[in-house]
Amino acid sequence: MRAPAEGAVRNVESDLMRVRRVRAGWRRVLMKTLLMTEYKKLTVTEQEAPKAGAGEVLIRVAACGICGSDVHGYDGSTGRRIPPIVMGHEAAGTVVAVGAGVTQFAVGERVTFDSTVYCGECDYCKRGEVNLCDRREVVGVSTGEFRRMGAFAEYITVPERIVYRLPDALAFPEAAMLEAVSVALHGVAVSGEVKGKTALVIGAGMIGLLTMQAARAAGCARVLISDIDETRLKLARDLGADAALLLAGAELVAEVQRQTGGAGVDLALEAVGRNETVQAAIDAVRKGGTVTLIGNITPQVTLPLQKVVSRQIRLQGSAASSGEYPQAMELMASGAIQVKPLISAIAPLEDGPRWFERLYGHEPNLMKVVLTPGSAEKSEARA
Repeated sequence: MRAPAEGAVRNVESDLMRVRRVRAGWRRVLMKTLLMTEYKKLTVTEQEAPKAGAGEVLIRVAACGICGSDVHGYDGSTGRRIPPIVMGHEAAGTVVAVGAGVTQFAVGERVTFDSTVYCGECDYCKRGEVNLCDRREVVGVSTGEFRRMGAFAEYITVPERIVYRLPDALAFPEAAMLEAVSVALHGVAVSGEVKGKTALVIGAGMIGLLTMQAARAAGCARVLISDIDETRLKLARDLGADAALLLAGAELVAEVQRQTGGAGVDLALEAVGRNETVQAAIDAVRKGGTVTLIGNITPQVTLPLQKVVSRQIRLQGSAASSGEYPQAMELMASGAIQVKPLISAIAPLEDGPRWFERLYGHEPNLMKVVLTPGSAEKSEARA
């Protein structure tokens, strides 16, 4: 058991030496990145590693998950991954340097970070609604308004305020799932009081399966989940779903009505974001119930206004997460939320292009793919 620990120490020490050389001004550090040069084209290339500026932490990335939003951005359909861009925001690693003014973290600590880079100064941030920050940016995202390099790279710098220290119980690949878990927890949190209630999760993808577990952890008495993929539903059953329904549309609504005595569920958590699934969520919820919209694959859906108004249904949006990381770590460490069964593969960064192609092609039985940064040794060149 000593060898990995000693190896980790050597990695940190070698990183420190390189950082010192950069600061000395006579060498620059080159790192491997997975760069999207154009839509549907990813290339493993070398770029100069970033330096920790004031208030920033330099992290050596140990694991970074491929998010569904990265896959959707891969073809340009979202408009939020404009090339050239290094994507990736579900990550964890080790601190190798800190910038001026950083006081909460030290070199060698295992950390993760929020995907949302918030300003900490606007009215929303002051209210604790950091996901709604007026100057919000997202790691690994580029739009017409901002561009921020992501974590499909050996190094990344992020502001100290979005960094979290990892518990020893969480391995790096699991820690790379924290961002997704926090999104699921936030979706349940904004839905109001859920203890003792019956919930339906529509969509058994990554976020849906985590939302199902988050609803149970929050005290829902019964949680149903639906999808059109039997493999995903089997995973849902293994993870504790009270009912896993291979149904959609009117058939799903009819079955939900049957299982709730004709009333409908108290809460529908929609984790897809398509017209037909939003419609089903509204139809499946009881009068006075809540529909929380988490998925956002399509930018617009048709709203059945009279059903919402006449049945006094509450529609609640959920955006990213807002401070749920500590809770996510606690629930994952305790086993209340399981992420290991959702990790389909752990692969080196060099295999990233192939895994993106497989995910984009909707290969069956693929859920979460986590990329690792490669060897501890980095390339160096004189400036």
